[in-house]
Amino acid sequence: MQTNREAHWTGVYQTKDSTSVSWYQQEPEPSLRALDRFGIQPTASLVDVGGGASNLVDRLLQRGWTDLTVLDIAAPALEVAKARLGPLAGSVSWIVADITDWRPARRYDVWHDRAVFHFLIEAEQREAYRRALSAGLAADGLLIMATFAPDGPERCSGLPVQRYDGAALARELGPSFTLAGEWREQHLTPSGASQSFNWCAFRPAGKLLAPE
Repeated sequence: MQTNREAHWTGVYQTKDSTSVSWYQQEPEPSLRALDRFGIQPTASLVDVGGGASNLVDRLLQRGWTDLTVLDIAAPALEVAKARLGPLAGSVSWIVADITDWRPARRYDVWHDRAVFHFLIEAEQREAYRRALSAGLAADGLLIMATFAPDGPERCSGLPVQRYDGAALARELGPSFTLAGEWREQHLTPSGASQSFNWCAFRPAGKLLAPE
C-alpha cells in the first residue's frame, strides 16, 4: 500500500521534469567537495539516501567508484537516473524504499543525505531514520548530511521542513555521532531562488546497531 509520503514524491517525478525541481543541481559540487574534504577514496562504499535523479551517482562513477547504492522513496526518480546512465546503471544498486522503513542489509563507508532528513518533522520519523543510519553506517564510516539552514526555506515541494545548524543536528542524532565538520552553501534553484543549506559531517562515536 502506497503511503502519503511515497505518493507525494512519486507524483512530483511523474508531473515535473527532474531538471526543474528546486533541488536540482547540474553538477553536485557540494557533495563532491564534501567527499574530497575528508579524503574519501573511490574504493569506499556509499549509499545516497534520497538520491533520486541526482547526478551524483554519474560523477562518482566517472571518478572510478564501484560500490554505489542509490535509495529513494520514488521509483520514477530512480528510473530517470537509470535511463540517463544507460548500461552503467547496471553497476549501481538501486533501492526503492522509505528511509523510515528501510532496514539495511549491510554497512556503508559513506552515508550521504542531501535534503532528506529535514523533511522528517515528526519525532518518530527521525527515530526511525536514526535506526536505519545506525544499522547502515560502518563503525569507522562518514555521515554527510545537508539540511536547510536556520535561515533557509520553511517549506519545500509543498511540505514543511525542520531547519538545522550543526549543533541542533548533533543533538538530534545523539551521542552515537560526533560532529566532524560544518559548513554552509547557498543553493541556486532552477528558478533562480537562493536557498541556505547547512552541511555537516559526522563520525560514529558509539556502538552502532547490527543490520537486521
